[in-house]
Amino acid sequence: MDTIASLFSFITTPVSWVIVQFHSVYGALFGPDTGWAWGLSIVSLVILIRICLIPLFVKQIKATRAMQTLQPEMKKIQERYKNDKQRQSEEMMKLYKETGTNPLSSCLPILAQSPFFFALYHVLNAIASGDTIGVINKSLLESAQKAHIVGAPLAAKFTDSASKVEALGASLTDVRVVTAIMIVLMSASQFFTQRQLMTKNVDTTVKTPFMQQQKMLMYVFPVMFAVFGINFPVGVLVYWLTTNVWTMGQQMYVIHNNPTPGSKAQAAYLERLAKHVTQHHKVGKRRDRVIVKAIVAKGRDRNEFERKFINGLSKAGLAAQADGTVIKSDTAAVAQAEDGSPTTAAGTPKRQQPKRQSKSQRQHGGPAGAKAAGETEPKTSLTKADEPEDAKPASAATKGGAKPAGGTRSKAQSGQRKGPQRPKSPSKK
Repeated sequence: MDTIASLFSFITTPVSWVIVQFHSVYGALFGPDTGWAWGLSIVSLVILIRICLIPLFVKQIKATRAMQTLQPEMKKIQERYKNDKQRQSEEMMKLYKETGTNPLSSCLPILAQSPFFFALYHVLNAIASGDTIGVINKSLLESAQKAHIVGAPLAAKFTDSASKVEALGASLTDVRVVTAIMIVLMSASQFFTQRQLMTKNVDTTVKTPFMQQQKMLMYVFPVMFAVFGINFPVGVLVYWLTTNVWTMGQQMYVIHNNPTPGSKAQAAYLERLAKHVTQHHKVGKRRDRVIVKAIVAKGRDRNEFERKFINGLSKAGLAAQADGTVIKSDTAAVAQAEDGSPTTAAGTPKRQQPKRQSKSQRQHGGPAGAKAAGETEPKTSLTKADEPEDAKPASAATKGGAKPAGGTRSKAQSGQRKGPQRPKSPSKK
């Protein structure tokens, strides 16, 4: 490990200078030889580095989402050229070039942070060995060796011998208890960060091998931290625990405010946004307007959560615009006409379906729809029971060429066949 760390010796001087500057500030508050002064100096170094890496973190988010979008296309290429690895690689590189995606972009924060990590390891290892390094002179070296974090020296390791730990002014039990707790916290924070990413901020509509790889890394990384952590000095454990906590908080902020499309986090975000917009009738924050603008631009390519968001605005009488704002809409989906009947999106009353009539209603001419709407029942012809006694028979009414009322045929008498009848032959007496 010393050989690997020595490769980054060119950056040990800047790292040691930053630590000394922070130590001069915290030393004036807590004392120059305390663990608080040196521990907070390391924490401040982490915060400074991570602030400088925020642009790379943004690129990492964009690269990760771009890779998730390309997973279906990559799977098709793998299946099409599964017997030709060279052609498969060529098609993959062509796809990356066409879409402007770089798989290494998702590793940029880790790659950029690694020189500082190894430089800090080299500085703390030199402190444990009693060697000056960078801008840390003899007096600062003695002060750093006296510094203890909860009873554990800054440069002590879990694997150190009892004699080496005693030389740093501490007991082996204290060092191993503190380092073990810090290793557990470091591994747990890494696991929670990766699990949060897999359960909340992954597009659930696409099932690809990339998701399986991320799920595997969720369990592999904590184990790696636990294995390598026993060889890290306490100061490096403070550094790595701080950067894990920073990453976890930074990811929580991104998931809450800028989730991946199609993820559970997006569903929760759009639900909160819809509630705010329907209450205030406007999109307040700029980042919210950017997301609404992107949803409107998708058109028919919106996912389930985005369609639900747009429909919810329509039901509330609002319409999302291309610039990310919302306006009141006169064509609300649940608007009502003046008579209180429900209307369509165009504002026209919905067609009322007539109720099905029963057999008795059809025979007596009583339409159920008219009764339900409050209309008067239309007049019908007199029934046989209501016919006056002096009414003319139907045969008399039709002599002058008049047709029977209602245009219906006269019914045949009971027991007589329809059509012309054969004359009866005279009976023989």
